[in-house]
Amino acid sequence: MTRIPPKAPTLIPAIREDGALYPVEKMEAHERALRHQAVSVFVFRGAEMLIQQRADGKYHCGGLWANACCSHPHWGETHAAAAERRLREELGARLPLTRTAVIEYRADVGGGLTEHEEVVVFRGEAPEDWPVDPAAEEVQAVRWAPVPRLMREAEAEPGRFAPWFRIYLRRWSELNIG
Repeated sequence: MTRIPPKAPTLIPAIREDGALYPVEKMEAHERALRHQAVSVFVFRGAEMLIQQRADGKYHCGGLWANACCSHPHWGETHAAAAERRLREELGARLPLTRTAVIEYRADVGGGLTEHEEVVVFRGEAPEDWPVDPAAEEVQAVRWAPVPRLMREAEAEPGRFAPWFRIYLRRWSELNIG
């Protein structure tokens, strides 16, 4: 019988108080609420923004709505490469992305996990016929909606949206994405 080796832990860049980076396993960063690097991608089609409903099986915030995709750079990976990689992995799509801002936040994401992230924000403008092919293990639904509507929905029903997405909507002007 062939044995399948266990999946290697994902190392991501954590940030010391002095700003120096060091590698840490992704789950350890969330369990210990360590400040770490992340990327968030926002995709627009005119006045509408693409949001995704996270797959129920995700290790946190399954079933909640969030921006197009979020992730962490792997240790040694650039922010831009991480944003492009996760857009492909989660939505099966490619799109030119522009870096717009850096924002830091801290949020309880349930299950004893905390996101304490320094996030590099990216924006993409999708053509009308942009093909999206979500990976079922990552995304259970997508939809396009105007940002003001999403802000109202998140205010009225916060439990439907990922904690970081609610933070982004509250701090919208800091993202410099439109």
